[in-house]
Amino acid sequence: MARKARVITDEKKVDELLTRGVAEVVVAADLRKKLLSGTQLRIKLGIDPTSPNLHIGRAVSLLKMRDLEELGHQVVLIVGDFTGVIGDTSDKDSERPMLDKKTIDQNKKSYFAQIGKLINTDKAELRYNSEWLSKLKYADIGTHADCFSVADFIARDNIARRLKAGKRVSLREVLYPLMQGYDSVAIKADVELGGTDQKFNLLAGRALQERFGQEPQNILMNPLINGLDGRKMSSSWGNTVNLTAEPNDMYGKVMSMADTSIVEYLMLCTRMPLAEVDAISKALESGANPKEAKMRLAREIVTLYHGAKAGVGAEQAFTSTFSEGKVPDNIPEVKVSEDLPEVLVNEKLAASKGELARLIKAGAVRNAETGEKLMTLKLTITKPTVLRIGKRVFVRIVPKKK
Repeated sequence: MARKARVITDEKKVDELLTRGVAEVVVAADLRKKLLSGTQLRIKLGIDPTSPNLHIGRAVSLLKMRDLEELGHQVVLIVGDFTGVIGDTSDKDSERPMLDKKTIDQNKKSYFAQIGKLINTDKAELRYNSEWLSKLKYADIGTHADCFSVADFIARDNIARRLKAGKRVSLREVLYPLMQGYDSVAIKADVELGGTDQKFNLLAGRALQERFGQEPQNILMNPLINGLDGRKMSSSWGNTVNLTAEPNDMYGKVMSMADTSIVEYLMLCTRMPLAEVDAISKALESGANPKEAKMRLAREIVTLYHGAKAGVGAEQAFTSTFSEGKVPDNIPEVKVSEDLPEVLVNEKLAASKGELARLIKAGAVRNAETGEKLMTLKLTITKPTVLRIGKRVFVRIVPKKK
């Protein structure tokens, strides 16, 4: 449980922590009192390894955890290698398929290393929830389930919508909140972090802790951010900025997002001083060109994950490429003898042949060296040629020797 430690109780820092990028706190007055008491709290965040890469949408909670770590609290990071197999449908409009254990084990390999970009993992408590969930028996699960009613579960917005639409809701999905809730019991959490889509699961932790005689955890919820296409950022939609992205790619992806997300990203995805965020917000409201603000945002994000030198370098590369029309260094190279679209898709330089056709029709595929728009990709390649596909993708096409 909570214990005395060297904890920072600066009132201004605590109040900023409780408000910056925070959608809801349960219970706000109680948590504030604890944060000002000087008692070290156990801060829980769980992440399921449902894909190999973490993205900056996930990092919103990680940044809040880092804020708490810097105040001197004990952070407990749980990689859900057990819950990941079951699958959380909190943010899904259809049943999420079970993942096989082999996929989960492969995905989780680099999770702590990725988390270490933001959290001091030498001081953090790092856990896998298979440690305790795999040991539960049927009688244990029955005891946990007794804390909740079916009505509680089906009242959730996304579940209610699915039922109304006649979509299947499996009993397996009912088990997920029990497991996430029991994680809080197992590690004796004082505070749990998560997105607003997780509210039911987060509250399940409070209910189960009370059942096991523990003081119920406080909850700090952050809003969800949109991805590059305007929908919620999600690995399954591919609209993410991954923590593992190279600096130039990370910078370019941020620059491709909607201007309307700039202030939200500055608030949630960086730790730029609030006074500066407010100044940028007011400037944009007054009609300032959003490009400069977005470039500042992109540099801040690259700096956060790769350092200040990389942030400056990525900005210079972007400026020379997109403002001055230069071809960037170190672009991918593919050898082609036939069916160029298939090669580009296989090399993940285009999402699909259909997407390439759409870009060609829109005049967004060009010879990067001459600026000539390509009307087809049925090309006879006789010498190395650099193509620009859309705004950010460059590739050098080299004829394959027969």
